[in-house]
Amino acid sequence: MKALFRFFTSREGLIAVLCYVATAAFATLAFAPYSQSYLVWLSPLGLFYIEKKYRGEWKKLIWHGFAFAIVFYSFSFYWIYYMVTVFGGFPWFLAGPIFVLSGIFLNIKFPFFLLLFSFLAKKVGKYFPWLAGFSMLAAEFLTPQVFPWYFGNIVAENHILSQNAEYASAYGLTVLLFVFSYFLFQSLRPKRWLFIFRYLRTEGKNLLRKRKIVLGIGSVWLLFLSFWVNGAYLFWKWENVLPVAKREVLIVQPNAPLEFRDGRSVAEEMNLLMQRIDRLTEEGAKGDKIDLIVFPESGVPFYSTHETEATKITGVYQPWFESQMAILALRHKANVFFNEIDVDFLNGIKSRRNLRSYNSSALMNPNGERRESYQKVYLLIFGEYMPFEWMYELSEQTGRFEAGKSLSLIPYYKTADSVSTNLTPLRWPDSLQFSPSMVRDYYKTHTVPEEKVGSFLPLICYEVIIPEFVRRFQGDPDFFVNVTNDKWYGNTVETYEHHTLGRMRSIEFRKWMVRSTNSGTSVFVDHLGRNVKNEFTAVEASATLRGTVDVMPGYETFYRRFGNLLPWSFLILSGIYFGYYVAKRR
Repeated sequence: MKALFRFFTSREGLIAVLCYVATAAFATLAFAPYSQSYLVWLSPLGLFYIEKKYRGEWKKLIWHGFAFAIVFYSFSFYWIYYMVTVFGGFPWFLAGPIFVLSGIFLNIKFPFFLLLFSFLAKKVGKYFPWLAGFSMLAAEFLTPQVFPWYFGNIVAENHILSQNAEYASAYGLTVLLFVFSYFLFQSLRPKRWLFIFRYLRTEGKNLLRKRKIVLGIGSVWLLFLSFWVNGAYLFWKWENVLPVAKREVLIVQPNAPLEFRDGRSVAEEMNLLMQRIDRLTEEGAKGDKIDLIVFPESGVPFYSTHETEATKITGVYQPWFESQMAILALRHKANVFFNEIDVDFLNGIKSRRNLRSYNSSALMNPNGERRESYQKVYLLIFGEYMPFEWMYELSEQTGRFEAGKSLSLIPYYKTADSVSTNLTPLRWPDSLQFSPSMVRDYYKTHTVPEEKVGSFLPLICYEVIIPEFVRRFQGDPDFFVNVTNDKWYGNTVETYEHHTLGRMRSIEFRKWMVRSTNSGTSVFVDHLGRNVKNEFTAVEASATLRGTVDVMPGYETFYRRFGNLLPWSFLILSGIYFGYYVAKRR
């Protein structure tokens, strides 16, 4: 400890701290919600300085890598501590170490990058900006990620450069950033450029070496310009593609409580919540035609509309909940997509020990009938499950959810051309008196022919930020629907970061996205990855957001068809090329 104190109070240590902070600060300011994307080119400079100063000193590079990880985590992911204490329910003296350890484990890419880059720089022995792009791409591919966050996501804050994600996702933008940023880093030394200029002008020098220098510098600028030109072309191309259909979508953001701790009973709190949902839906629809109403994850916590033996045993099935969802669908003659808890028996063996719970979202058709549902596949550690059984004893908040298995799209159905009716519309209080069948009987004279008119791709919470997972869904969706509950993270930047990481899927698939959150920020995203009208709902507030979603023509983008083929090809071919130089210098 004394050695660390002496180091960090020395001039050398203070410069190192400045490098940590600069990398973390520039990356944070370049990303959402600040979105000063021009700062991203400066972010890696601190890493390059540390690598160059300690090149070949492996232990020091590892320790500096851990320091980068913790400082970066503290800037951009400070809300993890909030999640561990609120979502996971851990006391502060456990949450602190969990935060630090997770910061190191989930950012091993920093020490990995420093070690790999330093090794290659020593062994290759030549000035290759491409080494930087190769090393960071390898670090992002090969180190663990729970919240997949890549440097390329920051570059994607630029709407032109982000269009290249159609081919290479965020990984390709990571390569661009580190190649060009390392070029800038080396350009900070004017003497280097003066030497190169004089060398190229001097006659009698090695012609082959001159060509390599020109080729090396030219390749960096060619890469940089090609990303800009291709991004501009794709932006122009897709901006001029006309939709094949349009859907009117209403997002309802109820700001449901995480739990009931304020002294009111569950029944009283739920009554207030359902009144709010009923009012918000009515105000948002305004009596106009709506094709789809979307409620967020945990919009109505703890209950289910799925009437089965398992849901009845556990008490999660509530007739009033099904009645209310049916009322909303029938009153507005719209599809209603909502989140619920679903329960079944493991392997069909009916016993309490074999009960399994799922984070599920289901669709109610315009006739108030429950149809298809989606059970969340990727579960959130410390929130929906614990990695070890004994850890459940440390947190009463953490759920015991099972992962779903289906990756099917959710069909939605034809809606009425008009919502006008001579019936007195049912409201929330009626759901306490009317059973689901009674609600349907009340509206039976105004039923809509059940005709499938499209389907959407459902994603719950942070599933939306995992591009490799989204590719696994079958079929061609009209659009994405991402439902999430960011209330666990309080009024922090998490909700903006979560959304910005997820909007990349719209570019990769060229589909619009409906993002419905419990407490903000809800938003519509177009197929160019733009936030429609830049209109976000407020954080920690109840609200509605209505928009027209374009259904883009079916088109299998390069990324959807081939995934990470381009990044992997670059990694493998570059590895072979650099391996040749390493072997040559032995």
